[in-house]
Amino acid sequence: MRIVRFASPQGMSFGVLDGDGQVAQIEGHPFGRISFTGARYDQADIRLLSPILPSKVVAIGKNYADHIAEMKGVTGDAPTAPLMFLKPSTSVIGPGDAIRIPPGSTNVHHEVELAVVIGARGARNVTEEQAMASVFGYTIGNDVSERDMQKADGQWARAKGFDSFCPLGPWIETDLGALGLDPGDLEISCSVDGEPRQKGRTSQLIFGLPTLISYISKVMTLLPGDVVLTGTPAGVGPIAPGQVCECTVEGLGTLSNPVTEAEPVSTAGAGR
Repeated sequence: MRIVRFASPQGMSFGVLDGDGQVAQIEGHPFGRISFTGARYDQADIRLLSPILPSKVVAIGKNYADHIAEMKGVTGDAPTAPLMFLKPSTSVIGPGDAIRIPPGSTNVHHEVELAVVIGARGARNVTEEQAMASVFGYTIGNDVSERDMQKADGQWARAKGFDSFCPLGPWIETDLGALGLDPGDLEISCSVDGEPRQKGRTSQLIFGLPTLISYISKVMTLLPGDVVLTGTPAGVGPIAPGQVCECTVEGLGTLSNPVTEAEPVSTAGAGR
């Protein structure tokens, strides 16, 4: 089942994307038993949003050997345990939303990743054997990163935490098995303006999904709707205003985002 979150003239809702390209609106949130309202929308008449607004995004660094090799001068050697960091909820944007390059920055990179969405039961102190029962579904993530800041700061909060630095979407697939697919062996790729950049498979992850979910859950409680970004393969590279970044994961579609310059708009308003 493909779960989307969308904006219509009636407001924001969750829905199920049908095979005919229409969206059937559901009552409330998508966790638990799904109840339909009876309303249906053509995709042309709505705007897809990020499929979930997580309380937190837990990302995993250095989880593909080839990416570790290409980034050694920035991030160092391979970890002996999953390397976690957080991206704020304010970094999340949806399909078609713009990745906004901070003023003065010239070294922002794309990072396509399989994103795991936690389900209604959450995950706290779960074993690897229990971990996958905590999963609601899967979507595509782009762990956008400012490399100069990442190298200069020695930790990654600023480099990976800017508004718009976590595109998610276009939908959450709740049953990859029904598509004959295994989340442990999906092809993932990224292109910029049609030029192929990244390509890998989730079977190449150093730490697999059960290990990641279990490890994280023993540090912090994963709440329903929280997102785990599982790592990125080699081929990361710069993006610049005017370009379009397309991230694709087998069975999950393509997450497309234009790139623009960030506008320094303040919530403070006019000076007093």
